Amino acid sequence: MEFWQNIYSNFDPVAFNIGSIAVHWYGIMYALALISAIFIAKWFIKHDKLPITNDLFDSYIWWAEIGVILGARLGYVLFYDPNTIYYLTHPWQIFNPFINGEYTGISGMSYHGAFIGFLIASLLFCKKHKVSFWFITDISVLGISGAYVFGRIGNFFNQELVGRATDVPWGIYVDGVLRHPSQLYEGFLEGILIFAILFIYRKRKSFDGQLAIMYGILYSIARIIAEFYRQPDVQLGFLYGGWLTMGMLISGIFAILCFAVLLFIKKKKISK
Repeated sequence: MEFWQNIYSNFDPVAFNIGSIAVHWYGIMYALALISAIFIAKWFIKHDKLPITNDLFDSYIWWAEIGVILGARLGYVLFYDPNTIYYLTHPWQIFNPFINGEYTGISGMSYHGAFIGFLIASLLFCKKHKVSFWFITDISVLGISGAYVFGRIGNFFNQELVGRATDVPWGIYVDGVLRHPSQLYEGFLEGILIFAILFIYRKRKSFDGQLAIMYGILYSIARIIAEFYRQPDVQLGFLYGGWLTMGMLISGIFAILCFAVLLFIKKKKISK
């Protein structure tokens, strides 16, 4: 366990350099997440013989990815960044990868923001191409949940979103403090476990959109559980009572909205 507990002392988050630009494992993992999400979704399209062409889905991927990137960054600025007012009054700085003329990349992404961006992009795409929003999001959440683990591994490699202090033997030292490897907990709970549930349930769904709504509910529950092991964002801390975090609050709102949509759809189906 000693090597594991001190893994950050023996691991370089930079995979390699291209000139003066450092390529981090974090970026590689996120690229793998994107590629594997597409591969998994296309596998389901082919295996389950879903009525959508490759060309149409390829076009949708671009829309969804742009929505995810814009939503993730804007979500972080609105929900987590202490300089929200600055960014709102200087919007051109939100996606500026340079600080004082030095390339630093863009840091600060929100998963909830990414999901909102994904939904908006999906709605716009479906309206333009006359495709069922619920049908295409059902396919997408299978890919998203299956690939999600790579994103959290990226967080782990990048030594960010660290866990709370602990004394469990599988904890890892971060700046001399033994902490839960909460990023890996999240990868399992919010990724692998949810993917397994959706994979098993997908052929039992009773209406298009059921998998997408289930994903929203399951992710919210898993995120709330994981937040008990994750150190709150340093710029925000606990929002209430020494236990409520921003991640819990937003996840709770997401869960309530998803339950409301689920009840609305079921009520609508019954009334027909």
